Amino acid sequence: MELAYIPSPSRGVIHLGPIPLRGYAFCIIIGVFVAVWLGNKRWIARGGRSGTVADIAVWAVPFGLVGGRLYHVITDYQLYFSEGRDWVDAFKIWEGGLGIWGAIAFGALGAWIGCRRRGIPLPAYADAVAPGIALAQAIGRWGNWFNQELYGRPTDLPWALEITSSTDGRVPGTYHPTFLYESLWCIGVALLVIWADRRFKLGHGRAFALYVAAYCAGRAWIEYMRVDDAHHILGLRLNVWTALIVFALAVTYLVVSAKKRPGREEAVEPGAAADGEVEGGDEADGEKAATDSSDRSEASEASDDSDTSDASDAENKKESSDAAESAKKS
Repeated sequence: MELAYIPSPSRGVIHLGPIPLRGYAFCIIIGVFVAVWLGNKRWIARGGRSGTVADIAVWAVPFGLVGGRLYHVITDYQLYFSEGRDWVDAFKIWEGGLGIWGAIAFGALGAWIGCRRRGIPLPAYADAVAPGIALAQAIGRWGNWFNQELYGRPTDLPWALEITSSTDGRVPGTYHPTFLYESLWCIGVALLVIWADRRFKLGHGRAFALYVAAYCAGRAWIEYMRVDDAHHILGLRLNVWTALIVFALAVTYLVVSAKKRPGREEAVEPGAAADGEVEGGDEADGEKAATDSSDRSEASEASDDSDTSDASDAENKKESSDAAESAKKS
């Protein structure tokens, strides 16, 4: 008998009249807002303009959602195109099913388009939003809790997850809450990237590469615990292989980039530095104008004093002349 466990929601959607409010969608939306908020603060700290992160996210987020769904549908095609399945379900993104690998790849493509339109280097933008993406994943994983999906092997640990649904091959019972493991891991990844970025001044995409490498390290062992159906290659799940390959690529980029382009970008957004210079220039012009005005005032006072002195000398000379003429007449 289990003494404690994490209960699953009885349902993942609440109807507000005719409008369905889905927990999975809420988690995704909240995650996006957190990522944009934190990314904006980090972008400003790097010398960029406020609002730029949100403007580029308008491109990155839709691309990421499409890419994440495509990866899921392609790698789990049997859920939508096998006998007895309805292919229309492939478009029901609100029911769950986003592959992070496709989301990051297509999201990067959308971000590249947005950055290119504004003349911003993609690596600098990626460094700014990297911790926010990790936090967005941490929040988004709770959407799997609402849908009672992506859990691990059976367990009777106190933090076991109770599964009550029996649809789509689920067997009610208590299992490892892999969604919780990954959520906590992603929070740790975000904190690691923030610390390393401050400590080592990561630039040119290295903060983003660190996020990718750290996430893949955790995803590999968490994926190994899952029991849902997946394609296997040489005894390992497809996502485990993907995590290992992407981890190796991210570490390689970290090493090579640090040697070729050490340090951090001096400017991340065209015109942002110029805006600061203009503001400083206005202050300097004001100071100069005040100084010029003071100089003119002092010069004017000096001129007035000089004129007064000249008039006094003239009167004294006139009085001396009159006195001399009077003496001669006498």
